[in-house]
Amino acid sequence: MVSPAVAPVAEQFPEHRRGVLLGAAAYGLWGVFPLYWALLDEAGTLETLAHRMLWSLVAVGVVLWFLGRRRGTGFATIRALVSDRRRLGLLALATVLIGCNWGGFIWGVTNGRVVETALGYFTGPLVSVLIGVLLLGERLRVAQWIAVGLGVVAVAVLAVGYGQVPWVALVLAFSFSLYGLVKKLADAPAVESVAVEAGLSFVPAVTFVCVLEVSGDGTFFSLGVGHTLLLIGGGLVTTVPLLAFAGAAVRIPLSMIGLLQYLAPVLQFAFGVLVFHEQMPPERWLGFAIVWLGLIILTIDGTRRSRTPRALEPSPPA
Repeated sequence: MVSPAVAPVAEQFPEHRRGVLLGAAAYGLWGVFPLYWALLDEAGTLETLAHRMLWSLVAVGVVLWFLGRRRGTGFATIRALVSDRRRLGLLALATVLIGCNWGGFIWGVTNGRVVETALGYFTGPLVSVLIGVLLLGERLRVAQWIAVGLGVVAVAVLAVGYGQVPWVALVLAFSFSLYGLVKKLADAPAVESVAVEAGLSFVPAVTFVCVLEVSGDGTFFSLGVGHTLLLIGGGLVTTVPLLAFAGAAVRIPLSMIGLLQYLAPVLQFAFGVLVFHEQMPPERWLGFAIVWLGLIILTIDGTRRSRTPRALEPSPPA
């Protein structure tokens, strides 16, 4: 007979394991994205981005219909979000930010800069800490200041290595970190908020696609069935990892999410070096090593902080 103290743990363990698997699936899929978007290089960045936005709404709509059938929610929540001007404005800003992130990532992949896109997502956690200081007035611990300082040094080293500022990495890091901040401020359910974002981007996306096709510059109908299916599939490959992430976020601690998030840029970096054979001179290795050192310090500090008993933490000032 299982004691009452053990029973809850036994019941929660499968959910925890499922959350880890969902998180690994989400970041793993995001990590292999370079292989997918590289197949669409003939379409160009803007057309690929427009189709990604367009078909994401279709995919999210199917998910919402399924949720509505199961729980009687979904579209009612969307109506509430749209009627709230503050949340709608924040989600509109989130739409612009994630569009910049997607566009920068697609451009980097299709222009031989996969390693730099990986750098962007490696740098993201450091940028999030910096945004906390600049925009939210947060006070950093010594380890966090060291990590941010190492990130700044790494960008300088990599600027020398690339011969220019690694702007693709910075666009990805800042756009995604700001996107996370705006989503936190909006405080909206994951799937429904993504549906609102997809709805806001639908009209400009479908307008752009129609203009391309009418002018003869579009590739949706001109490069074969396989190419068409890849453009349509962009919505699916965007939505599936997002839903997996949403499922993981409610099952496992944030510290575990923080560790899993490095899986995506690690895979992107590996693809950039081993599959796309991008050059990695010594100064780039040095820059990446400095970033990784900063992330190790940030992760260790965050892990220790999460294990500090609340009773032993210092009281905040009045």
